[in-house]
Amino acid sequence: MRHWIKLAILAATALGLAGCQAGYGPGPGYDPNSIEGEWLDPNGIQSRFTAGRFETRTTDTNTLLATGKYTYVNRRLVQVDIRSLVRGTNARVNCSLVSPTRLNCTSSSGDQFSLTRRLV
Repeated sequence: MRHWIKLAILAATALGLAGCQAGYGPGPGYDPNSIEGEWLDPNGIQSRFTAGRFETRTTDTNTLLATGKYTYVNRRLVQVDIRSLVRGTNARVNCSLVSPTRLNCTSSSGDQFSLTRRLV
């Protein structure tokens, strides 16, 4: 029985290392101190931050849900002005980069949510 456990651990380790060699992980130009790139929320909504522009799309149909712009308040905090295309409303959200892969956000109405960096 212990022999199978050791083999399973060895196989899992080998697969993990093979995944690293196969190109999984951050894409070219990845900066862990920047919000630039793609982020996912727990509901499967994808947000993209690129050169001061913001957009949110569904992951299944790629439907555009919201657009906007963002500005850095400091190195880890950004202010996002969002225009919801679904509701026809505007909102301001402050997002804090709490780790290279986690963005915690609070809207002006106090709603809180987190995004996880999508590593390509």
